[in-house]
Amino acid sequence: MPQFIDDSTFGDYFTDFEHTAWRLETRRGYASDRAVEKYARFVAGEPLPDDSNRPWGTNIRVQTGLGKRVERVRVVDRPPTQGQLFLLAAAASNNAAGEDIRNMWRPRAEALALPTEDFWLFDSRRALLLHFDDEDEYLGSELIEDPAHIVRYCRFRDAAWHHATRREGFLAEVASLV
Repeated sequence: MPQFIDDSTFGDYFTDFEHTAWRLETRRGYASDRAVEKYARFVAGEPLPDDSNRPWGTNIRVQTGLGKRVERVRVVDRPPTQGQLFLLAAAASNNAAGEDIRNMWRPRAEALALPTEDFWLFDSRRALLLHFDDEDEYLGSELIEDPAHIVRYCRFRDAAWHHATRREGFLAEVASLV
């Protein structure tokens, strides 16, 4: 059984990092997304609000204003699930705040032997491995500091980032599927 961090300290990782915070997202959807009004609006075909001023976006602006980078790569099915389409649409607010979210098709991720686990990597020296149940409910985050594991996560980051597509280009690829 993994040792989870105290969830009350989760946000500290996003203020205490020195240079980079990087995430790999591999799930087909997240229960936390499906539970919010913004998701319901998306499903109803309504435009999503610019919520880049919420606490996450405010912190991203502060951190990137200090010269830090916050990046992530989302692995997307072909065709995308509804949850993945929601994240692609919602990424506009994150990007507006200064986060750089890119996407990659799942077959490419599989060809690169990327893991199927979600994690955050901070400054290439520690990671939070995010645990979910079969219903996409977040269970907790496990702190990883073992150098061998960190090197593995860095290798995944480098491969994913190199092959990922910026949001605008990926939106065009998704539109071509219709």
